[in-house]
Amino acid sequence: MSTLTIYLNGQYMPLEEAKISVLDRGFIFGDGVYEVIPVYSRRAFRLGEHLQRLQHSLDGIRLANPHSVAEWTQIIDELIARNETDDQYLYLHITRGVARRDHAFPNPPVPPTVFVMSNPLSTPAQLSPGVGAVTAQDNRWLRCDIKAISLLPNVLLRQTAVDAGCAETILIRDNDFLTEGAASNIFVVKNGTLLAPPKDNLMLPGITYDVILEIAAANHIPHEVRKITVAEVFDADELLLTSSTKEVLPITHLDGKPVGTARPGPMFNKIYSLYQEFKRDVMRAK
Repeated sequence: MSTLTIYLNGQYMPLEEAKISVLDRGFIFGDGVYEVIPVYSRRAFRLGEHLQRLQHSLDGIRLANPHSVAEWTQIIDELIARNETDDQYLYLHITRGVARRDHAFPNPPVPPTVFVMSNPLSTPAQLSPGVGAVTAQDNRWLRCDIKAISLLPNVLLRQTAVDAGCAETILIRDNDFLTEGAASNIFVVKNGTLLAPPKDNLMLPGITYDVILEIAAANHIPHEVRKITVAEVFDADELLLTSSTKEVLPITHLDGKPVGTARPGPMFNKIYSLYQEFKRDVMRAK
């Protein structure tokens, strides 16, 4: 196995050589944010949008961005070049830095910790036969729009799916409405219309979520962005799961019961095909 090269606080090095202090606020408090960026044929996908979301997360925790867009682009391009695989996903991790343990922000501020790691990206070679999901109450905090590294609630919710032999947990807030998946966005299909929950503080604004809605608009696919009730989730003709690393997957079973025909439906097949075309067009245009 080849050695992965990572970036840590201004230096490129083998993953095995990377070290941080035990007093790093990311380790002590989970005080930081992250971003995940897919890379196809050595080109970062939707890099501008990912860096905008990173800025939103940094603003949300009142942490100054350690790099400009140009600097981030240079770091990312260099890290992609230093790792072997053509398709990768990059994990960006920024914490408030190393300081004595105190809940309040360090005063004066300390340098942030900046870590970027590449891993090989494996995307489905063919249409997925479908995955299972379970539902659970969304018991997370009220700033899910911040891509925070303190992910214990998501870890526990995702493990609920793993324990049930499923791929994802679909989150329901207040026994009332859909928010997202534990590590994904969720779309509902009913009567030929694609339904998406609205972007707000209760869900992470997914980059792939945006792409799917752009594709729907460009191809005259009926779609609505609105609050989706729990009843609509269970009555769906199709359920779609999206994320930067999984792209688009059909959910064919929910809580052990079939979704629609229990097979990937026509909306998934169309969206999946259009997504692959969109991805190829974007990467060719660079």
